[in-house]
Amino acid sequence: MGIGGQAAVAADRVADRGPVELTGPLFIGSEVYRGSSYGVNHPLRVPRVSTVMDLCRALDWLGPGRYRTSPRAKVAALEHWHSPAYLQALLTAEATGEVSAETRARHHLGTLSNPVFPEMFSRPATGAGGVMLAAELLAQSPGAVHVPGGGTHHGLPDRANGFCYLNDPVLAMLAFRRAGVRRLAYIDIDAHHCDGVQHGFAGDAESLLISTHEENRWPMIGGQTLGTLADDGGGNCFNLPVPRGFNDSEMRAVLHELILPRVESFGPEAIILQAGADGVEEDPLARLSLSNNAHIEVLRALRPLAPRFLLLGGGGYNPWTVGRCWSALWATLSGQEIPDRLPKDAQAVLAALHWGGGGRPPPAPQLLTTLLDAPREGPVRPEMRARLAQLALR
Repeated sequence: MGIGGQAAVAADRVADRGPVELTGPLFIGSEVYRGSSYGVNHPLRVPRVSTVMDLCRALDWLGPGRYRTSPRAKVAALEHWHSPAYLQALLTAEATGEVSAETRARHHLGTLSNPVFPEMFSRPATGAGGVMLAAELLAQSPGAVHVPGGGTHHGLPDRANGFCYLNDPVLAMLAFRRAGVRRLAYIDIDAHHCDGVQHGFAGDAESLLISTHEENRWPMIGGQTLGTLADDGGGNCFNLPVPRGFNDSEMRAVLHELILPRVESFGPEAIILQAGADGVEEDPLARLSLSNNAHIEVLRALRPLAPRFLLLGGGGYNPWTVGRCWSALWATLSGQEIPDRLPKDAQAVLAALHWGGGGRPPPAPQLLTTLLDAPREGPVRPEMRARLAQLALR
């Protein structure tokens, strides 16, 4: 069935689904991520969401009523943000395993960053289906939902971008809007700027976007990095590039001097937290020095500020640190106690992980036996103080 036929059948629905009432924090996952890889030479060759699911099950954190399988978004739902031509190109590429030169040039499919792989539509469509379902559930029944497969914040309406074939944060925000939830605060602590989300919501007076990201790092256009300190996205965006070595103490300063004051004054009906784990020190694609305690601290501080909370994944390319971080975030969101030392079943999940090639060093021993990192405190450097002061003047 082509896009038109699917749209006619699907209308605006994400997928057929059951009861809509939340009775407590909900984890939305899927087996589509298990064994799925962007290819042996790509940073996303490593397992991530499946690791989180396995760790949380080993720790008995996904009990009855706490886990739900993500639906795969139907094309009509994806068309709320993405162009029909692009979606058809994505479907065709998955079906045939190849793209034409024209498709590569127009839609950026089949590139080094956005390769052709067997689940190149079904995997991101599952993430998108999960976050849109989460938005619909939260609109009807306030609470908290974790979708670690979400957070693909670079995707653009007509092309793939930065490992992201779809933009599920934008799709979730649009789903909130269709369900009557208007005031949305989107907080992004990934190591990379949320260029796709800003593209979708820049200048939108009923949304607040705050992004912390490593300075002088992709995304770039014409050699210029996006998300500069001066980029206000038309007034509703706060961009904070942070220096190499960004530490827990500096994230705490950002939290209390930028994020919390702006969110509190905005008064959102829903908060979306993109919790990319690539800012953790061991990640190979960034040069930041956070521990996962920083992510937990941001989550704890933000959760009381809105009746609806959607926690997403995002970047993260070290399989041990990603799995540990997002599992610890789920524990925090759902009120679980994180043990000082993991039980044997959870340690076995971490011990089974590998880089999938690339010659990277083995994990430090503590990454195999614990979820929480040792804190990585440090000075709040003068450039950070100056940037926070500049944003405070707005």
